[in-house]
Amino acid sequence: MVCRTDKGKQLKSLPKALKEDEVVVGLRQLAEWLARHETSCRAEVERWMIRSLPVPAEVLGRVWADEAWRAALADAVVVPVDEAGGWVLDDAGFLREADVTRGIGVVNLDGESVWLDAAQVAIPHPVRLADLDDLREFAAELGVAQGTTQLFREIWHKPTDPAEQSRAQSEYAGGHFAELRHLTSRATKLGYPIRGGYATCRVWENGALVTATVWVGSDDPSYETQTGDLAFTDPQGEPLPNTAVGPVAWSEGMRMAAGLYAGRVVKEESE
Repeated sequence: MVCRTDKGKQLKSLPKALKEDEVVVGLRQLAEWLARHETSCRAEVERWMIRSLPVPAEVLGRVWADEAWRAALADAVVVPVDEAGGWVLDDAGFLREADVTRGIGVVNLDGESVWLDAAQVAIPHPVRLADLDDLREFAAELGVAQGTTQLFREIWHKPTDPAEQSRAQSEYAGGHFAELRHLTSRATKLGYPIRGGYATCRVWENGALVTATVWVGSDDPSYETQTGDLAFTDPQGEPLPNTAVGPVAWSEGMRMAAGLYAGRVVKEESE
């Protein structure tokens, strides 16, 4: 809402008498609700991607009319899911439309607009896309701007060598923070809950819950602290061997560790 003088000049702020007007308050609350709704839609689509679980095509068709849902879903790479639960990767495409009657409209990897009649589709995590580099190049050619970061999300591939896995888990340890509250605040802003002194990232993969954890500290919020190693636990909180950690959980855990470490105090080298 904006106000103008009787001569048409726009005021920099609302007059005090209008700020608590019923209409103004209602508009403000509506704007706040819409912002929360947009955030919620993006978060839900990201959950679908991280879990790589099938999404009913009918659901996409029903939410497509909502601008917030459409913005979060537009141009996501989707893959039809067959009756046995398998992904039909050859029919993957960029989501352009969803309709309860017609199905899922995509631009396929040949650049053609087609409709998928699959009952379910998946929004794959990028670490599970073998042709990710080709998809990124094709997306650039199409001028794709994804509402939910998928193709250009940071990914980490799990090393095959156990020694390299252990080294990777310590790569982002030792990040120094002047105060614990700085690190916990960063974790919260990045979307990682703190539980028992650990920043956590929960990932459903292959039908099981895996929690990636990074130690941040549990002392007085004003005390110094530093990031710990990346580790993984099962639903009961017991340590998981790396052999039981899938590619998505590994990538998302490394992404969390790197994101926390990036906020560390960096000492300037003296000349």
